[in-house]
Amino acid sequence: MAIALVLVLVVVGSVLFHFLSPWWWTPIASNWDYIDNTIIITFWITGVVFAAVVLFMAYCVFRFRHREGNQAAYEPENKRLEWWLTIFTAIGVTAMLVPGLFVWNQFVSVPSDATVVEVVGQQWQWSFRLPGKDGKLGTSDSRNVSPENPL
Repeated sequence: MAIALVLVLVVVGSVLFHFLSPWWWTPIASNWDYIDNTIIITFWITGVVFAAVVLFMAYCVFRFRHREGNQAAYEPENKRLEWWLTIFTAIGVTAMLVPGLFVWNQFVSVPSDATVVEVVGQQWQWSFRLPGKDGKLGTSDSRNVSPENPL
């Protein structure tokens, strides 16, 4: 009985701490509100699942506690329960992935007016080649690469 009470108090304390907390989300950047929203959606989904699982554990601890005259039923498999758990898990994972996919699509989309820059990673340094006034990179030939002209 005490364990069930502790589990309920953990959920109540977690929810109260969240709603009464002085620490709220600060924006990552002014142009990244999609990422902020994705993090908030993930937080809410995992928070609801956390509360549901812990409250279910408290219910099970209370409901199936030891009582004189009752014998535990051994049920190693329950196909119906397994199907329900699989469906709920798939819905939860999908609910967390879908917003992230939209954000990722916006994040990796290259603007039409983007400048092409050639970046070469070398040991201990990076080298950059920028386009000329015409907006195009000049030709590069591997025969011209030397210690004095790394690009």
